[in-house]
Amino acid sequence: MSDSSRLIKKYPNRRLYDTKTSAYITLSDVKDLVLSFENFKVVDAKSGEDLTRSILLQIILEEETDGIPMFTPELLSQVIRFYGHAMQGMMGKFLENNIKSFVDFQSKMQEQSRGLYGSDNSQMQNDMWTQFLNFQGPAMQQMMSSYMDQSTKMVQSMQEQLQSQTRNMFTGFQFPVTPGDQKKNEGGSK
Repeated sequence: MSDSSRLIKKYPNRRLYDTKTSAYITLSDVKDLVLSFENFKVVDAKSGEDLTRSILLQIILEEETDGIPMFTPELLSQVIRFYGHAMQGMMGKFLENNIKSFVDFQSKMQEQSRGLYGSDNSQMQNDMWTQFLNFQGPAMQQMMSSYMDQSTKMVQSMQEQLQSQTRNMFTGFQFPVTPGDQKKNEGGSK
């Protein structure tokens, strides 16, 4: 944990204690830390075990059940299917990179918005947003196209890595040649 990270201890009574403010906090307070880009780590007060991921997952669960869900049942089912799959390790990086691309896209949109309407976006009304989006249609289309291209390239890269790892893993094995394989090899050499 870096010196600038905030330490939060979780006690057996399920309470969270913020060591920086010397006060008990709620999951809502932890969510506020996330939203304000504050570095923190949640640890079990007794064992010292890192519970940060668990707490973040609890926040996501609360958001999904209380508000408008971000994850559809189909998306959640697909994510579950990746657990225990050979691509599991790559899937986390894929999702992380896609979210980063989406955040970058959002930042570019905000920059363009500030350029057109000044820094006080709170004054911008819905119809102005509509006009902005209509005006920026081609630019948005280009950015989304780039985003989709990047996603496609990332999936292809993941597939190539998996194929390469599989080939490397099995290079020492001799596999029996079937008559169909032999005909393919003979046809390719002529």
